Amino acid sequence: EVQLVESGGGLVQAGGSLRLSCAASGFTFGDDYAIGWFRQAPGKEREEISCIGTRDGSFGYDTSVKGRFTISFNNAKNTVFLQMSSLKPEDTAVYSCAAAPGSDRLCRGGLDEYDYRGQGTQVTVSS
Repeated sequence: EVQLVESGGGLVQAGGSLRLSCAASGFTFGDDYAIGWFRQAPGKEREEISCIGTRDGSFGYDTSVKGRFTISFNNAKNTVFLQMSSLKPEDTAVYSCAAAPGSDRLCRGGLDEYDYRGQGTQVTVSS
């Protein structure tokens, strides 16, 4: 069974850090996948904030998180990470990851452009 499971969310004060994990089972990230991190805040549309290709490690960031968030993956753990620093209250959202074969297409934009998706983890940043 193919599954993506996010973890690492929680409550943090503004300026703090969290590291989110997206663990895959049923397939191997190292087999050339595009991974996207999305977030959706209450009353707002879902947005893709970062992506990475597991073939060569190419990555991308939305301007809202560039310089504060870092995406990476660990083949041995079959897990993608999102290190979030200098968190702001406006980063409060449900964060989820998604995956699809073919890292030639990064940052696909829409969740429906990916084949697999997780349930999400809540991140709350207090002011």
